Amino acid sequence: MEKYIDIFLNAYQNYASYLWSEISNPHWHNYFYWLIGVSLFFFVLEVVIPWRKKQNIIRRDFWLDAFYMFFNFFLFSLIIYYAASDLVVNLFNDGIRWLTGGFDLQQSNPLNAQPMWLILLIGFVVRDFVQWWIHRLLHYSDRLWKFHQVHHSVEQMGFAAHLRYHWMENVVYRTLEYIPLALLGIGLYDFFVIHIFTLVWGHYNHSNISISGRVTGGMLGTLIGVLIAFNFLEINLLNNPSWTTQLLTIVTSALVGALLLGSIMKYLFNNPEMHIWHHSHDLPNERRYGINFALTLAIWDYLFGTAYIPFNGRDIKLGFPGVEQFPDNFVSQSMLGFGVVDYEKEEHNRVGENDL
Repeated sequence: MEKYIDIFLNAYQNYASYLWSEISNPHWHNYFYWLIGVSLFFFVLEVVIPWRKKQNIIRRDFWLDAFYMFFNFFLFSLIIYYAASDLVVNLFNDGIRWLTGGFDLQQSNPLNAQPMWLILLIGFVVRDFVQWWIHRLLHYSDRLWKFHQVHHSVEQMGFAAHLRYHWMENVVYRTLEYIPLALLGIGLYDFFVIHIFTLVWGHYNHSNISISGRVTGGMLGTLIGVLIAFNFLEINLLNNPSWTTQLLTIVTSALVGALLLGSIMKYLFNNPEMHIWHHSHDLPNERRYGINFALTLAIWDYLFGTAYIPFNGRDIKLGFPGVEQFPDNFVSQSMLGFGVVDYEKEEHNRVGENDL
């Protein structure tokens, strides 16, 4: 018992030190400044090439969403999540070892000996697939929908809405994804590239911009080119390359991405034109539990028949029936789902009137 108390207490101290280091020591592997940099990038794009031109630059609830970004990415972990999750993971792993006579998830996973590029690729695809199902569960479960409504209370879409969600979603996602990912060794490593990539794409999905598939294909190609040129993927395709070789690699990869992936990017990856419909205020009766559940990869929606883009949804109404009475502050929204705050009794917003 003393071991787990020490784990719990040390986790707080370690995460507090980590958070302070993130803020006080800017570097390329720093989540804090990546979050700021990525957010500023999409803020500028929304100013320069807005999709909804009549929407204010500082849209409704912009500052609330900005707070949610930092709370869900950092403060929540400091307050409760990191220590609790570290304790639970150790209890779970010790339980597995006790039940199986010594099986170690971290040492026995099949990806330990694989190259980094394969670990990242499998980690990204498996994690995204698991999260797609969890996201769908958040819509199908009346209990979990209470929490997920916070994210769907957005009435004007922008990049910062990406991380507006109830803190319980962190618990639900991490709990349900842990076992399948841990069995592959995924989630036991700090996959920095995966985290940053999904952060960028999540901001993009929610942003007030609309760009062609060739541009996004070129952007993806550029990212792959950077990873190859600077050997972040440990592929070793280039042997001590000069800066001109690195630049040529990046440019070539960008052109290949634009030409080969341009026409299919909107079917492979989530995008603002697709995700805006996920936040639609009014859904058809037969799809009242939601549509377009993709986080990063759109292919899951097309494979499982939940993709739905009937027309250009740039100006559709967002939210859900009754959103006008939804709490508009962080404290009240954080207490939703526990019976502390019940903003309305009409929870029929997920059931068509004809079904009542």
